[in-house]
Amino acid sequence: MHAIVINATGGPEVLEWSEVADPTAGPGQALIDIAYGGVNYIDTYHRSGLYPMELPFTPGLEGSGRVVAVGDGVDESLVGRSVAWTGEIGSYAQRVVGSANRIVPLPDGVSPQLGAAVMLQGLTAHYLATDTYALQPGDRCLIHAAAGGVGRLLVQIAKMASAEVFGTVGSDEKMEIARSAGADHVINYQTTSFKDAIEEIAGPHPLAVVYDGVGAATFDDGLDLLAPRGIMATFGNASGPVPPVSPLRLSAGGSLYLTRPTLFAYIAEDEVLAARSADLFRWMESGELDVRIGAVHPLAEAADAHRALEGRGIAGKILLEV
Repeated sequence: MHAIVINATGGPEVLEWSEVADPTAGPGQALIDIAYGGVNYIDTYHRSGLYPMELPFTPGLEGSGRVVAVGDGVDESLVGRSVAWTGEIGSYAQRVVGSANRIVPLPDGVSPQLGAAVMLQGLTAHYLATDTYALQPGDRCLIHAAAGGVGRLLVQIAKMASAEVFGTVGSDEKMEIARSAGADHVINYQTTSFKDAIEEIAGPHPLAVVYDGVGAATFDDGLDLLAPRGIMATFGNASGPVPPVSPLRLSAGGSLYLTRPTLFAYIAEDEVLAARSADLFRWMESGELDVRIGAVHPLAEAADAHRALEGRGIAGKILLEV
């Protein structure tokens, strides 16, 4: 089969279209013909070496497809099912092997394309809004990159909880995308100080929580907007990693909390993964959660998909079609 292989870390050019050995399902595993692979910022961190990986490897932590074989100890009825997953490395490929207990069957109302688009980003938005800081009616929250993959889903889930949502975007064109997701206040942080804009609307230190997937460029001002005992959830590094923070800064801000959550700590248990996925699929089928596909690239053109993602010009999910 063919897959994208990384033999050396670097820019998008290190994503090589290569012929590799076909995988086989071992005990407890399922072999899947991949339909779509999801493209995420964590893939760029693996590619660049920010998150070290053993070389060579095939990137990709998310996708959808159809089960074609199972190993010992796996229910044969899984064969032929349309499924989605996240957390199984190697999804930039024509086939992947994954742990059968970590694969989520897709309901009839969720297509393989939408299934691949929602797993990593949708589950991230789910845990942020329901666990990292469980939003309550009237809570004021800030969601950076509110027109992006995680951000737009997070805005919608926050509005389901009846929170007041401030969203930032990187261009005027993306402002309407964030508004259409339900954001109450949208700020282009490239042209306007989001801190000044939020304080003008809500006064000083108005926020219960900041959900920050941008990183270095937005962290400091976001921290300054938190109310006493507010939570800074920094979950991504799109603009670069956040520099070290002194605990005294959190004290001075009013006993602030700082967390760097990761999805896989929030879906470590099989039953939790299943429950969060079920919520997402139910919301998608009912129309409460709209998943936006921003671009679809052929698998062999994964480098172009990474350039598009890092250029931050695409609003919505980027997929690789196999």
